[in-house]
Amino acid sequence: MAARLDVAAAHTGWMSELAWSTGALGFVAGLTIAVVTAPVGVSGAMFLLPVQLSVLGVPSPAVTPTNLLFNVVATPGALLRYRRQGGLRTPLARRLVLGTLPGVVVGAVIRVFAVPGPQVFRLFVAGLLLPLGVWLCARTLRPARRRPAEPPSPRAVTALAVAVGIVGGVYGIGGGSLLGPMLVGRGLPVVQVAPAALASTFLTSIVGAGAFALLALVAPGAVAPYWSLGLLCGLGGLVGGYVGARLQPYLPETGLRLLLGVLAALVGVLYTVQALI
Repeated sequence: MAARLDVAAAHTGWMSELAWSTGALGFVAGLTIAVVTAPVGVSGAMFLLPVQLSVLGVPSPAVTPTNLLFNVVATPGALLRYRRQGGLRTPLARRLVLGTLPGVVVGAVIRVFAVPGPQVFRLFVAGLLLPLGVWLCARTLRPARRRPAEPPSPRAVTALAVAVGIVGGVYGIGGGSLLGPMLVGRGLPVVQVAPAALASTFLTSIVGAGAFALLALVAPGAVAPYWSLGLLCGLGGLVGGYVGARLQPYLPETGLRLLLGVLAALVGVLYTVQALI
Protein backbone atom coordinates (compact mmCIF):
# COMPACT_ATOMS: atom_id res chain seq x y z
CA MET A 1 0.00 0.00 0.00
CA ALA A 2 2.84 2.35 0.86
CA ALA A 3 4.44 1.71 -2.50
CA ARG A 4 1.21 2.61 -4.25
CA LEU A 5 1.03 5.85 -2.29
CA ASP A 6 4.62 6.56 -3.29
CA VAL A 7 3.83 6.09 -6.96
CA ALA A 8 0.70 8.21 -6.69
CA ALA A 9 2.83 10.98 -5.28
CA ALA A 10 5.36 10.44 -8.05
CA HIS A 11 2.69 10.90 -10.69
CA THR A 12 1.61 14.29 -9.34
CA GLY A 13 5.01 15.65 -8.37
CA TRP A 14 8.44 14.50 -7.36
CA MET A 15 9.18 17.04 -4.65
CA SER A 16 7.73 15.04 -1.78
CA GLU A 17 9.68 12.64 0.41
CA LEU A 18 7.54 9.69 -0.68
CA ALA A 19 8.18 10.39 -4.35
CA TRP A 20 11.93 10.54 -3.87
CA SER A 21 11.94 7.27 -1.96
CA THR A 22 10.06 5.61 -4.81
CA GLY A 23 12.45 7.09 -7.36
CA ALA A 24 15.45 5.83 -5.42
CA LEU A 25 13.92 2.35 -5.25
CA GLY A 26 13.26 2.45 -9.00
CA PHE A 27 16.86 3.47 -9.70
CA VAL A 28 18.20 0.64 -7.54
CA ALA A 29 15.83 -1.85 -9.19
CA GLY A 30 16.90 -0.83 -12.68
CA LEU A 31 20.58 -0.96 -11.73
CA THR A 32 20.37 -4.35 -10.01
CA ILE A 33 18.37 -5.98 -12.79
CA ALA A 34 20.69 -4.64 -15.50
CA VAL A 35 23.81 -5.86 -13.66
CA VAL A 36 22.38 -9.38 -13.63
CA THR A 37 20.81 -9.44 -17.09
CA ALA A 38 23.46 -7.61 -19.16
CA PRO A 39 26.13 -10.34 -18.81
CA VAL A 40 23.78 -13.02 -20.17
CA GLY A 41 22.15 -10.95 -22.92
CA VAL A 42 18.63 -10.92 -21.47
CA SER A 43 16.46 -7.81 -21.54
CA GLY A 44 16.29 -6.03 -18.21
CA ALA A 45 12.91 -4.57 -19.17
CA MET A 46 11.41 -8.06 -19.17
CA PHE A 47 12.23 -8.42 -15.46
CA LEU A 48 11.72 -4.78 -14.46
CA LEU A 49 8.03 -4.78 -15.31
CA PRO A 50 7.05 -7.27 -12.54
CA VAL A 51 9.00 -5.10 -10.07
CA GLN A 52 7.10 -1.99 -11.15
CA LEU A 53 3.82 -3.87 -11.06
CA SER A 54 4.17 -5.73 -7.76
CA VAL A 55 6.78 -3.79 -5.75
CA LEU A 56 6.48 -0.18 -6.85
CA GLY A 57 2.75 -0.53 -7.40
CA VAL A 58 2.55 1.25 -10.76
CA PRO A 59 -1.06 0.83 -11.94
CA SER A 60 -2.25 -0.61 -15.22
CA PRO A 61 -1.91 0.28 -18.00
CA ALA A 62 0.60 3.03 -17.05
CA VAL A 63 3.12 0.36 -16.05
CA THR A 64 3.66 -0.55 -19.72
CA PRO A 65 4.85 2.86 -21.02
CA THR A 66 6.76 3.46 -17.78
CA ASN A 67 8.65 0.28 -18.51
CA LEU A 68 9.30 1.42 -22.08
CA LEU A 69 11.08 4.48 -20.69
CA PHE A 70 13.61 2.11 -19.15
CA ASN A 71 14.70 1.11 -22.65
CA VAL A 72 14.85 4.73 -23.84
CA VAL A 73 17.44 5.63 -21.21
CA ALA A 74 19.23 2.29 -20.77
CA THR A 75 20.12 1.51 -24.41
CA PRO A 76 21.87 4.59 -25.93
CA GLY A 77 25.32 3.57 -24.64
CA ALA A 78 25.29 0.31 -26.55
CA LEU A 79 23.75 2.03 -29.57
CA LEU A 80 26.63 4.50 -29.75
CA ARG A 81 29.09 1.62 -29.73
CA TYR A 82 27.25 -0.14 -32.55
CA ARG A 83 26.96 3.13 -34.48
CA ARG A 84 30.73 3.56 -34.49
CA GLN A 85 31.03 0.00 -35.77
CA GLY A 86 28.54 0.68 -38.56
CA GLY A 87 26.05 -1.94 -37.37
CA LEU A 88 22.97 0.29 -37.43
CA ARG A 89 22.83 1.22 -41.10
CA THR A 90 21.85 -2.19 -42.42
CA PRO A 91 18.82 -3.51 -44.32
CA LEU A 92 17.95 -5.74 -41.35
CA ALA A 93 17.88 -2.77 -38.96
CA ARG A 94 15.59 -0.85 -41.31
CA ARG A 95 13.22 -3.80 -41.70
CA LEU A 96 12.99 -4.37 -37.95
CA VAL A 97 12.36 -0.69 -37.23
CA LEU A 98 9.75 -0.38 -39.99
CA GLY A 99 7.96 -3.43 -38.60
CA THR A 100 8.12 -2.77 -34.87
CA LEU A 101 7.13 0.91 -35.01
CA PRO A 102 3.57 0.38 -36.30
CA GLY A 103 3.36 -2.79 -34.22
CA VAL A 104 4.01 -1.00 -30.94
CA VAL A 105 1.29 1.56 -31.69
CA VAL A 106 -1.20 -1.25 -32.27
CA GLY A 107 0.02 -2.90 -29.08
CA ALA A 108 -0.50 0.31 -27.12
CA VAL A 109 -4.10 0.56 -28.35
CA ILE A 110 -4.72 -3.08 -27.43
CA ARG A 111 -3.19 -2.53 -24.00
CA VAL A 112 -5.35 0.51 -23.21
CA PHE A 113 -8.68 -0.64 -24.60
CA ALA A 114 -8.55 -4.46 -24.59
CA VAL A 115 -6.42 -5.44 -21.56
CA PRO A 116 -6.38 -2.40 -19.24
CA GLY A 117 -7.15 -4.34 -16.05
CA PRO A 118 -4.42 -5.83 -13.85
CA GLN A 119 -5.83 -9.38 -13.81
CA VAL A 120 -5.78 -9.97 -17.56
CA PHE A 121 -2.45 -8.20 -17.85
CA ARG A 122 -0.90 -10.42 -15.17
CA LEU A 123 -2.02 -13.44 -17.19
CA PHE A 124 -0.41 -11.91 -20.28
CA VAL A 125 2.83 -11.29 -18.37
CA ALA A 126 2.77 -14.86 -17.09
CA GLY A 127 2.34 -16.09 -20.66
CA LEU A 128 5.66 -14.45 -21.56
CA LEU A 129 7.69 -14.97 -18.40
CA LEU A 130 6.86 -18.63 -17.81
CA PRO A 131 8.05 -19.83 -21.27
CA LEU A 132 11.07 -17.51 -21.01
CA GLY A 133 12.02 -19.03 -17.65
CA VAL A 134 11.63 -22.58 -18.88
CA TRP A 135 13.62 -21.76 -22.03
CA LEU A 136 16.47 -20.15 -20.08
CA CYS A 137 16.74 -23.12 -17.72
CA ALA A 138 16.52 -25.67 -20.53
CA ARG A 139 19.11 -23.90 -22.71
CA THR A 140 21.45 -23.59 -19.72
CA LEU A 141 21.19 -27.21 -18.62
CA ARG A 142 21.12 -28.66 -22.13
CA PRO A 143 22.64 -26.28 -24.71
CA ALA A 144 21.01 -26.63 -28.10
CA ARG A 145 23.04 -28.20 -30.88
CA ARG A 146 23.75 -25.74 -33.62
CA ARG A 147 22.17 -26.78 -36.86
CA PRO A 148 22.42 -24.87 -40.11
CA ALA A 149 19.24 -22.93 -40.71
CA GLU A 150 18.06 -21.02 -43.72
CA PRO A 151 17.75 -17.28 -42.94
CA PRO A 152 14.18 -15.94 -43.18
CA SER A 153 13.07 -13.89 -46.15
CA PRO A 154 12.86 -10.08 -45.87
CA ARG A 155 9.07 -10.31 -45.92
CA ALA A 156 9.08 -12.85 -43.08
CA VAL A 157 11.42 -10.63 -41.05
CA THR A 158 9.09 -7.65 -41.47
CA ALA A 159 6.03 -9.68 -40.51
CA LEU A 160 7.83 -11.03 -37.45
CA ALA A 161 8.87 -7.50 -36.47
CA VAL A 162 5.26 -6.29 -36.66
CA ALA A 163 4.05 -9.17 -34.47
CA VAL A 164 6.82 -8.66 -31.91
CA GLY A 165 6.17 -4.91 -31.92
CA ILE A 166 2.55 -5.57 -30.96
CA VAL A 167 3.61 -7.85 -28.11
CA GLY A 168 6.19 -5.30 -27.00
CA GLY A 169 3.58 -2.54 -27.02
CA VAL A 170 1.32 -4.57 -24.75
CA TYR A 171 4.05 -5.76 -22.37
CA GLY A 172 6.41 -2.78 -22.50
CA ILE A 173 9.70 -4.32 -23.66
CA GLY A 174 10.30 -2.76 -27.07
CA GLY A 175 10.61 -6.11 -28.84
CA GLY A 176 14.34 -6.47 -29.44
CA SER A 177 14.74 -8.99 -26.63
CA LEU A 178 12.30 -11.26 -28.47
CA LEU A 179 13.53 -10.57 -32.00
CA GLY A 180 17.17 -11.30 -31.19
CA PRO A 181 16.82 -14.97 -30.14
CA MET A 182 14.23 -15.62 -32.87
CA LEU A 183 16.40 -14.31 -35.70
CA VAL A 184 19.59 -15.90 -34.40
CA GLY A 185 17.72 -19.20 -34.12
CA ARG A 186 16.70 -18.84 -37.76
CA GLY A 187 20.31 -18.62 -38.90
CA LEU A 188 21.16 -14.92 -38.91
CA PRO A 189 24.55 -14.03 -37.38
CA VAL A 190 24.55 -12.46 -33.91
CA VAL A 191 26.86 -9.66 -35.05
CA GLN A 192 24.17 -8.57 -37.51
CA VAL A 193 21.13 -9.18 -35.33
CA ALA A 194 22.29 -7.53 -32.09
CA PRO A 195 22.59 -3.91 -33.29
CA ALA A 196 19.45 -4.16 -35.43
CA ALA A 197 17.39 -5.55 -32.55
CA LEU A 198 18.72 -2.92 -30.16
CA ALA A 199 17.91 -0.12 -32.60
CA SER A 200 14.35 -1.39 -32.96
CA THR A 201 14.03 -1.62 -29.16
CA PHE A 202 15.18 1.97 -28.68
CA LEU A 203 13.03 3.58 -31.38
CA THR A 204 10.02 1.40 -30.60
CA SER A 205 10.21 2.34 -26.92
CA ILE A 206 10.21 6.05 -27.77
CA VAL A 207 7.23 5.71 -30.09
CA GLY A 208 5.42 3.39 -27.66
CA ALA A 209 5.79 5.75 -24.71
CA GLY A 210 4.60 8.63 -26.90
CA ALA A 211 1.61 6.60 -28.08
CA PHE A 212 0.53 5.95 -24.50
CA ALA A 213 0.93 9.64 -23.68
CA LEU A 214 -1.41 10.52 -26.56
CA LEU A 215 -3.89 7.79 -25.64
CA ALA A 216 -4.02 9.25 -22.13
CA LEU A 217 -5.79 12.27 -23.63
CA VAL A 218 -8.77 10.17 -24.74
CA ALA A 219 -8.75 7.13 -22.45
CA PRO A 220 -9.77 7.07 -18.78
CA GLY A 221 -7.55 5.87 -15.95
CA ALA A 222 -3.78 5.79 -15.49
CA VAL A 223 -2.56 5.52 -19.08
CA ALA A 224 0.32 7.99 -19.44
CA PRO A 225 3.78 6.86 -18.37
CA TYR A 226 5.15 7.89 -14.98
CA TRP A 227 7.94 9.89 -16.56
CA SER A 228 10.18 10.47 -13.56
CA LEU A 229 9.99 6.90 -12.33
CA GLY A 230 10.59 5.41 -15.77
CA LEU A 231 13.56 7.68 -16.44
CA LEU A 232 15.12 6.91 -13.05
CA CYS A 233 14.72 3.17 -13.65
CA GLY A 234 16.36 3.66 -17.03
CA LEU A 235 19.22 5.62 -15.52
CA GLY A 236 19.79 2.74 -13.12
CA GLY A 237 19.69 0.37 -16.09
CA LEU A 238 22.24 2.49 -17.96
CA VAL A 239 24.67 2.34 -15.04
CA GLY A 240 23.89 -1.31 -14.32
CA GLY A 241 24.39 -2.35 -17.92
CA TYR A 242 27.85 -0.79 -17.94
CA VAL A 243 28.74 -2.43 -14.64
CA GLY A 244 27.36 -5.79 -15.79
CA ALA A 245 29.38 -5.64 -19.00
CA ARG A 246 32.55 -4.92 -17.04
CA LEU A 247 31.83 -7.74 -14.58
CA GLN A 248 30.90 -10.28 -17.24
CA PRO A 249 34.29 -12.08 -17.28
CA TYR A 250 34.07 -12.60 -13.51
CA LEU A 251 30.45 -13.69 -13.15
CA PRO A 252 29.20 -17.30 -13.48
CA GLU A 253 27.07 -17.09 -16.62
CA THR A 254 25.53 -20.52 -16.04
CA GLY A 255 24.44 -19.58 -12.53
CA LEU A 256 23.01 -16.24 -13.67
CA ARG A 257 21.04 -17.87 -16.47
CA LEU A 258 19.59 -20.44 -14.10
CA LEU A 259 18.74 -17.72 -11.56
CA LEU A 260 16.95 -15.61 -14.14
CA GLY A 261 15.17 -18.64 -15.57
CA VAL A 262 13.92 -19.78 -12.17
CA LEU A 263 12.82 -16.26 -11.22
CA ALA A 264 10.97 -15.76 -14.51
CA ALA A 265 9.22 -19.12 -14.16
CA LEU A 266 8.24 -18.45 -10.53
CA VAL A 267 6.86 -15.00 -11.32
CA GLY A 268 4.97 -16.49 -14.26
CA VAL A 269 3.40 -19.15 -12.03
CA LEU A 270 2.59 -16.58 -9.33
CA TYR A 271 0.91 -14.22 -11.78
CA THR A 272 -1.05 -17.09 -13.30
CA VAL A 273 -2.40 -18.07 -9.88
CA GLN A 274 -3.21 -14.44 -9.01
CA ALA A 275 -5.02 -13.90 -12.29
CA LEU A 276 -7.13 -17.05 -11.96
CA ILE A 277 -8.24 -16.79 -8.32
